[in-house]
Amino acid sequence: MKTVALTGATGFVGRITVDRLVAAGWQVRALTRRDQANRPGVKWINGALDNPESLRKLCEGADAVLHVAGVVNAPDAEGFEAGNVTGTANILSAAKEAGIARFVHVSSLAAKQPHLSMYGASKMRAENLVQKSNFDWTIIRPPGVYGPGDTEMLDMFRLASKGWALLPPPGRVSLIHVDDLARLLVALVPSQPGVSARIFEADDGVVNGWSHESFARAIGAATGKRLRVFHAPRFLLKVAATGDSFFRGRKAKLTRDRASYLSHPDWTIDPGAKPPSELWVPMIETLQGLKETTDWYKAQGWL
Repeated sequence: MKTVALTGATGFVGRITVDRLVAAGWQVRALTRRDQANRPGVKWINGALDNPESLRKLCEGADAVLHVAGVVNAPDAEGFEAGNVTGTANILSAAKEAGIARFVHVSSLAAKQPHLSMYGASKMRAENLVQKSNFDWTIIRPPGVYGPGDTEMLDMFRLASKGWALLPPPGRVSLIHVDDLARLLVALVPSQPGVSARIFEADDGVVNGWSHESFARAIGAATGKRLRVFHAPRFLLKVAATGDSFFRGRKAKLTRDRASYLSHPDWTIDPGAKPPSELWVPMIETLQGLKETTDWYKAQGWL
C-alpha cells in the first residue's frame, strides 16, 4: 500500500483531503501541531513546517508528498515568507533527504499576479522553489475554495443572510468546491503521464467564471435572501481592511493585502491549464454546493 506525506492535514482543504486519500487506499502520514484522535489509515506526526526534525519524521517511508499547508493571512511580508516560502523549502529538503521522488504542491491563483499582494508574491516564490527542484512535481493553483467548514467566505454568507452584499470593484472569479479540489489532489498524487512538471488550474466548470455580483446573488439564493448589492471602490476596501484589522487583529479576514488582490478584475482560471479530463472533472454544481455550505453553517450555529 502506498504512503503519502501530507502537510496542512488539519486545515479546511486538508481535512477533506485526508478523507479522500484514505478512501482511495492511501496510508497517510499527516503533519499536525496538536494531538489528534486516532483513525484508521492515518499516522499523525506532531510538528510544523518550521520544525525540520518533524518534517523528516513525516517523510519517513513515504512514496509522495502532498504539500497543502500555507499561510493565507499574515500581518506582514515576513509572515507570508515564513509560512509559504521557507515552509515549502523545508518540506522540499525533508522529502529530498527521504528519497521521495513525487511532490504535489498546492499554490494559489494569486501566484499569477505576484505584484498585487504579499500573499501572491510568496506563493509565486514557493512555486519557483518547487519548479527548480529535481522532483517529479505538479503544482495546482486553486481559485476561491468554498464548502462546509470554510471560514474565509463565512462573512459573505453572514452578510447575505441579512440581505446585503458588499463586493470589490466589478470583476470575475473562478470557484471550486473543497471536495472537488480534494478529489483532484488525490488524483494527482501518483506519478503518471501528463502531470509531471505541470501547473494546473481547476474550477467548478462554469465557463469564464462568475461575476462578483452573480456569485453574491448565488450565495443570497442559498441563504434564501434577495440581496442589495454594493461594489466598494478599492480605496474603501482598504479603509474597511484597516477597520477589520483594528477590531479583529490577526483574525481579520479582510486585510489590506487581501483588499489589494480582491480588487483585481480577473481571478478566473486559464481554460488551457485545466487538468486532463480523463483524470478529473468537477462533480459538484456550485448552486447546490452553496446550499449545502449554508446548511452546514446553520447546523454549526454560524448563521
